[in-house]
Amino acid sequence: MNVIVTANGREALLDFGCGPRRAAIGRSGIGIKAREGDGLTPIGTWPFRKVMFRGDRVLAPRTRLKLWPIIKGDAWCDAPSDPRYNRWVRTPYGASTETLYRSDHLYDIAVELGFNDDPVVAGKGSAIFLHIARPDYGPTEGCIALAECDLVELLGYLAPGDTITIRP
Repeated sequence: MNVIVTANGREALLDFGCGPRRAAIGRSGIGIKAREGDGLTPIGTWPFRKVMFRGDRVLAPRTRLKLWPIIKGDAWCDAPSDPRYNRWVRTPYGASTETLYRSDHLYDIAVELGFNDDPVVAGKGSAIFLHIARPDYGPTEGCIALAECDLVELLGYLAPGDTITIRP
């Protein structure tokens, strides 16, 4: 399956064959990602890697993708000069990280996409996740976000080898 994300400005839709769903994208829209922190959701086709979830808040979603429970201390390294850049780490960690075990509900379910990971290029941008949207669908830092019910439905269809294509 190839999931498609399209946007008109900051208004985005995600389609997986069951009708388009409203989505949130990066604060800078969709474009060619040039650097860490640019707020862009990157144009391209990326594989779905694994589904991370907060087992203390939600049930493990039904999916054929690999499941990874998020626990306290889980984080993602976003420091371009660090050898673990764009990789999972445990905190405390000696470089800049993004917390996966968040106080809000955005990462109660988060899907790691295969952006800048094979190989990792320092500074090109760290993880792009497909995660739960804010109630107002406010912009992300470059990720794609859906309503929780839409994300859970999508996960039921996904299998290893499936991809997501992001285009303007």
